[in-house]
Amino acid sequence: MKKKYPKISIITPSYNQGRFIETTIRSVIEQNYPNLEYIVMDGGSTDETLDILKKYSRQIRLFSKKDKGQSDAINNGLKIAKGEIVGYLNSDDTIEPDSLSKVADFFVKNSQYYWVTGKCYVINENGRIVNNLVTLYKSFWLKYFRSEKILAVLNYISQPATFWKKSVYCRIGTFNHSLHYGMDYDYWLRLIKIYKLGFIDHYLAAFRIHSQSKSGQSYTDLFKESYLVSNKYNSGVLSLLHKFHDICTIIAYKYIRRFK
Repeated sequence: MKKKYPKISIITPSYNQGRFIETTIRSVIEQNYPNLEYIVMDGGSTDETLDILKKYSRQIRLFSKKDKGQSDAINNGLKIAKGEIVGYLNSDDTIEPDSLSKVADFFVKNSQYYWVTGKCYVINENGRIVNNLVTLYKSFWLKYFRSEKILAVLNYISQPATFWKKSVYCRIGTFNHSLHYGMDYDYWLRLIKIYKLGFIDHYLAAFRIHSQSKSGQSYTDLFKESYLVSNKYNSGVLSLLHKFHDICTIIAYKYIRRFK
C-alpha cells in the first residue's frame, strides 16, 4: 500500500530573530517531508533575519510586512495555508527529526482526531536540553491525564509539538491577538471543549527559552495571563486550583534557579 502524505503547513511568525531563525528553518525543511508548505510571516525585521530567509526562498513562502504582533502573524499565515494539517513554530524553536512523518501517520491512522500533540524538550540559547523536571512533569499529565478539567488547571500542552486539522480553524476561529503570552493556551481550551486531544508518545519539538524570549523575560506575567485565560472558560474550584498551581510553580521555578 502506498504511504499517504497529507499536506502539512507550518507557519513561523518572525521578527528580529536572526540569531536563531536559521536553526528553526533547517529543522523544518530537513524533515524531508514530501508534502510540506512552510510559511514564514516576518513582521518587517531590521536585523539579519531577512537575509537569512532569502537564502531559503525556494523552500519557504516568505511574507515580510509590518503586522500587529505574533498572533496576527499566525492568523495571517493560517488564512493562506493550504495544508490539511497545520501548526506554528516560533522563530527560536525547532522540530525534532521525523516529527512531521509521525504527525501525518497519526492523522492517517486516526481520522477521528482533529488535533494531536507530543512531548517537547526545553532547550537554552545554545541548544542544550534544560528544565528536565518541568518536561517530565508536563509529559506525565500529557500522557495519562489529557482532559479538559486538567487543562483548566495546568497547561500541559507544548505549542511547538501541537498540530491540528485546517478544518478546525473554520470552527474555532483565530488566535486571540489581545493576548501576549497565553494565545496558544486560549486556543487549546477552545479546542478541547469540542475535540478530543490525540497524543504521540515521542519528542516532536524543542521549545527554546532564553533572555530575549517572552517566557524567559517574565514567567510571572505568563502565569498571570494564563490564569486570566483559564478563568475565562472555567470558574469555581478549577479556577482556584489553577491559581494555586501557578503559585506552586512560581515557587518551584525560583527554587530551581536558586540552586542551578
